[in-house]
Amino acid sequence: MARYKTDHKEQTRERIITAAGRCFKKCGYSGIGVDGLAKEAGVTSGAFYGHFSSKENAFIEIVVTGLREVHDAIQNLQSEYGARWPEVFIDFYLSTKRTCDLAEACALQALTPEVTRSNEAVRAIYQAEMIKLVDVIAQGLPQGTTRNVDRAWTLLVMLSGGVTLMRALADEALAAQIAKTIRVAALTLIEGGAA
Repeated sequence: MARYKTDHKEQTRERIITAAGRCFKKCGYSGIGVDGLAKEAGVTSGAFYGHFSSKENAFIEIVVTGLREVHDAIQNLQSEYGARWPEVFIDFYLSTKRTCDLAEACALQALTPEVTRSNEAVRAIYQAEMIKLVDVIAQGLPQGTTRNVDRAWTLLVMLSGGVTLMRALADEALAAQIAKTIRVAALTLIEGGAA
């Protein structure tokens, strides 16, 4: 009998997380069951339950993973671009994350509506991760006339809410125009320090 490599279990878990993340973003929480999630990951439903006790537990893991990816990406931008990081982030978010396939979308825009439909425990976990995300953004903003935490929340709301709305539009030209408007407002928020 062949033995699995020592990292096989971790690789399988990562494969499930990646596949489930794409599925929850594209189909929504109610739009796919455990069998579909397992099939997308290339595992059996039994293997899925070997890693997650329920679909909800997998969803929580996807939400936490997704928000931590945004957190880490912002930290990387701050390290790489210094004071210019907000502009790079805004441009990336309003272009690539606005037009990519929904399965590859940011957790903020694709999973937040699903979290609003979930229970209080899931929302509490989401809130805790969002506070960490806001803190890392606030730490990287220049000092302004308002608290950086307030500006960080405003920036996230502008970008994620704007992209969510633009994704729902049929007219790409209108969506692109809205993206330009949001870009100007977001840069004004960052540069002027007003919220």
